[in-house]
Amino acid sequence: MGVSREELERVRREAECLLDAAALSDSLDSLAQAISADFAATRPVVLCVLNGALIVTGELLLRLDFDLQVDYLHATRYGGELRGGELNWLARPSLSLAGRHVLVVDDIFDEGITLEKIVAECHDMGAAKVASCVLVEKLHQRKTAYRPDYIGLTVPDRYVFGFGMDYRGYLRNLNGIYAVRGS
Repeated sequence: MGVSREELERVRREAECLLDAAALSDSLDSLAQAISADFAATRPVVLCVLNGALIVTGELLLRLDFDLQVDYLHATRYGGELRGGELNWLARPSLSLAGRHVLVVDDIFDEGITLEKIVAECHDMGAAKVASCVLVEKLHQRKTAYRPDYIGLTVPDRYVFGFGMDYRGYLRNLNGIYAVRGS
């Protein structure tokens, strides 16, 4: 990925913290409470959308105290770039979704194109019910008609990274959500 250490250090140093670890933890607690109320009796499949939702899903799973199965899928429109393109499926779920309740967990709801197509694919795989959960929603008007069932927090229409979201493939591991300066 043609990103220099200097660029990454500059982006990290100049970034604005939008959501700190405490805000993210509180939001995950609230999401888990709502999801538990709706899914506890269904023995769902929780699908992690890689790579961005890896941290979100892990943190959320620790807060869900009911029987569930975990799987993943990998569909991306970014591929390390700053702007999204066509949806590219790298991996579909390996568990059968036929007749199952499914919770799709993603990091951010930006335009909704990726999540809408993932939910449609789960329905095509025979899921009885599909709901989606995102940690953050980006505030702007360029969205599809699809809306996630569970939304944790909102962020302004800026390029964000951290807590699973990347800057050119890096900086996913930060315990907070940051905005690139000038974005």
